[in-house]
Amino acid sequence: MTENQIATIVLDYAFEIHRALGPGLLESAYQKCLYMDLKSEGFKVEKEVVLPIRYKELEIEQGYRIDLLVEDKVVVELKAVDAIIDKHKAQLLTYIKLGEYKLGLLINFNETLLKNGIKRIVNNL
Repeated sequence: MTENQIATIVLDYAFEIHRALGPGLLESAYQKCLYMDLKSEGFKVEKEVVLPIRYKELEIEQGYRIDLLVEDKVVVELKAVDAIIDKHKAQLLTYIKLGEYKLGLLINFNETLLKNGIKRIVNNL
């Protein structure tokens, strides 16, 4: 399955979760729901994936954590904030570059219309 096909399914589930629960919950609630839906669909999904930072010969293990990694291809960063800001987009771009992934989805569940809270970030896709 390609990154784009995976992303379509992830977003379908995100819309389903948002319709059922609405905005206003903690990010962790949405993460658990999306994780469960993707796992039940048979996807390989990992939560809180540690992304070490590598700089020259230095490796910092206490790097960052990816909210969800689907099929070792698509990084999903979840938010429940008033608005997505440039810092959130930059964070996701850094994650996909450091992990050498091609596609990342930034999903802010704290929107009345979920489509307004979705950003797709690519890295050599």
